[in-house]
Amino acid sequence: MDILGKLQQHRQEEKQLVWEGTFAEYLEILRERPEVAQSAHSRVYNMIKSHGIGERGDSKKQFKFFSDQIFGLEDSVERLVEEYFHPSAKRLDVKKRILLLMGPVSGGKSTIVTMLKRGLEAYSRTDEGAVYSIKGCPMHEDPLHLIPHNLREDFYRDYGIRIEGSLSPLNVMRLEQEYDGRIEDMMIERIFLSEDKRVGIGTFSPSDPKSQDIADLTGSIDFSTIAEFGSESDPRAYRFDGELNKANRGMMEFQEMLKCDEKFLWHLLSLTQEGNFKAGRFALISADELIVAHTNEAEYKSFISNKKNEALHSRIIVMPIPYNLKVTEEEKIYEKMINQSDIADIHIAPHALRVAAIFSVLTRMKESSKQGVDYVKKMRLYDGENVEGFNSADVEELQKEFNDEGMSGIDPRYVINRISSAIIRKDISAINPLDVLRSLKDGLDQHASISKEDREKYINFISVARKEYDDLAKKEVQKAFVYSYEESAKTLMENYLDNVEAYCNKNKLRDPLTGDEMNPDEKLMRSIEEQIGISENAKKAFREEILIRISAYARKGKKFDYNSHERLREAIQKKLFADLKDVVKITTSTKTPDESQLKKVNEVIARLIDEHGYNSISANELLRYVGSLLNR
Repeated sequence: MDILGKLQQHRQEEKQLVWEGTFAEYLEILRERPEVAQSAHSRVYNMIKSHGIGERGDSKKQFKFFSDQIFGLEDSVERLVEEYFHPSAKRLDVKKRILLLMGPVSGGKSTIVTMLKRGLEAYSRTDEGAVYSIKGCPMHEDPLHLIPHNLREDFYRDYGIRIEGSLSPLNVMRLEQEYDGRIEDMMIERIFLSEDKRVGIGTFSPSDPKSQDIADLTGSIDFSTIAEFGSESDPRAYRFDGELNKANRGMMEFQEMLKCDEKFLWHLLSLTQEGNFKAGRFALISADELIVAHTNEAEYKSFISNKKNEALHSRIIVMPIPYNLKVTEEEKIYEKMINQSDIADIHIAPHALRVAAIFSVLTRMKESSKQGVDYVKKMRLYDGENVEGFNSADVEELQKEFNDEGMSGIDPRYVINRISSAIIRKDISAINPLDVLRSLKDGLDQHASISKEDREKYINFISVARKEYDDLAKKEVQKAFVYSYEESAKTLMENYLDNVEAYCNKNKLRDPLTGDEMNPDEKLMRSIEEQIGISENAKKAFREEILIRISAYARKGKKFDYNSHERLREAIQKKLFADLKDVVKITTSTKTPDESQLKKVNEVIARLIDEHGYNSISANELLRYVGSLLNR
């Protein structure tokens, strides 16, 4: 279907969603679907929940609504949903608090708010998230405000729905003048939340305190209508077009809230605590909306240190949104940002984003006082890797060591800017990890907010990332040099397992050619075990552990294979690589390779391109670099 056909289909779908009827007809909808009357906070929570909730392990939840855009912040997101949105949806006191997301720049705060806005817009177009309002009301007022206060207990008994808030002055007048007080006849319509159309979603950004008017928040008198309506207190002479008016039934983003003039903030006190605000010469106007703001740590500390802000501070729930501290998740952030940019068509060699992620994550970490934990081990543990001598309890202990870990360091935008700079400077269609690291290092001099002490520390982290890449590069090339790598690995593993089984059971092996009995090959077993640091004293326990794992698999009817034991797989890989090192060294470093060497190099390049994600430029650069590493 072409774009014109899709536009026509879109119009038809929009028409099918439209509903208009009397208040009496709206009550029939409520009898069938009472969830229609949910509060703004409940709507946000149910919208998040509608996308699904998964398990992350250790009984931790994963909210799938955030999983495509927010990476490495699962704990922060779970806390946000479970400690704010969930209790707010249950009408607990948390609902009467402003949500303040606090964290460093480019850490995901704005992304979370934008996702909530777009999510609400889409959710209001579903049956579960349908929103209805009094027709013609500029504030999209909840139709249930029409129910008189003295009848609301009866309504709750009949419908099981609690009503909060009072009818606005404008709709009080309209009810009397247009409908002669007949509530059941007042027209109701379905509305669709939209930030662009200012329906249920608002954004307030403070400007110069001297020139900004409180009317930007609460609306203002339309002086051109005073002569027609005769009074400033006539609701028809008032423009209900402030952000608090327009965000009713949904949410309002309060940008740079802590920089705002005090008079703007005091309006939020009443709104959050009582669910209403003062506008013009009217009684308090009810509003049902989620107020979400975001700020950085320095501004927040300055705000709470001011005694005048104590009342507002008590009505704020602060949710820390730190930087991501997982390398694999940081790579996903860069991939997302690149896909949204004009450099998406540039070939970025494998591991280029990983080395940038390693550097970024290291700058965000704090040095642990735990014995035996350096920055690299901590980085690996946070990323879910197995590090000998540590377990999941150690990871939890490390995560609790610093409350503010991840609140400073290099931000993702800096990395993307430096990648872009590397592409422009190199002026070719491919960049490799060394290009990225070089650009990151060069950019530190231009980063005004980095102190001299931090700059020295960051340069050291670039060296660490370089060492990590050296290992990755050598493994990549050595793996590509192994013809039928998986088969070679499986054969070596089967041989190792035969010997381990004989060793543990104190049996002999039989030579497959001569049929003679022979002792387990200790030299072979140790050559593999030493690759992962298994000592002579620990070899027996390691071999017995392997045998126990094989038995456990057999009991479950599963086959123990090359991928069944992570450390054994690593040992097998390293053994193969060690055996191939000389071949790789000679082939990659020869300036005038003979025919057989040239054939081998071309096979490796083809394999790097077909199986590992390189192009011809980055594959050749990788081979030259690894050749230089092996010749040092």
